Amino acid sequence: MNSQKGNLYLIPCTLGDTPPLEVLPLLVKKAVEHIDHYIVENEKNARRFIKSVVPRKSQPDLQLSFINKFTDTSDIPSMLAPCHEGFDVGVISDAGCPGIADPGAAVVSEAHLQNIKVVPLVGPSSILLAMMASGFNGQNFAFNGYLPIDKRERRVEIKRLEHLSADNDQSQLFIETPYRNNQMLESLLSTLQEHTKLCVACDITLPTEYIKTFTAGEWKKIKVDLNKRPTLFIIQK
Repeated sequence: MNSQKGNLYLIPCTLGDTPPLEVLPLLVKKAVEHIDHYIVENEKNARRFIKSVVPRKSQPDLQLSFINKFTDTSDIPSMLAPCHEGFDVGVISDAGCPGIADPGAAVVSEAHLQNIKVVPLVGPSSILLAMMASGFNGQNFAFNGYLPIDKRERRVEIKRLEHLSADNDQSQLFIETPYRNNQMLESLLSTLQEHTKLCVACDITLPTEYIKTFTAGEWKKIKVDLNKRPTLFIIQK
């Protein structure tokens, strides 16, 4: 047995079907080349991503564990067993950076408990890329995940976030299930004050990328179809 522990590599992936080496650094390719043990959200997506980065890598040699909403937390510690045998382990999200709005964070937390070195690799984060392109306060912002589905509850939450933004000069980010994006935009425009700024960041890093910032009043004059397109919404009062 190797007396030296392996590392836990956080391996970013693309945000869509963009060729990986157009948005990922060479260091990601090198990590995928040598790592055979992975903790992933979805087997099919992970295998497809690994193959796109290193086409000649042997798929049968890959050892995969799964971390998603169905995972029992008691199973997470054993996923890191290869590290104690001297093997590096990689964490791959379904999109973007592991651990950021992603269940991989639980694996990272466990790695620290087991005194395993965590190595984050550079890659696209839709949250950070949207903030960069929004023109909003990048020194004070919050990601709020999904807002309520119920229309009344969603309206209350939008107003709360708008007030929070105004009181703290804090940009407020959130997402929606892609097929409900158009309804979310409608809710925002019917709820926000006319001069509240709204950034819509859609299909980030893809050929169809669309990122615009206008006031809520200005957005009412614009027609855009966000249906089934990964989108981040940001408000700044």
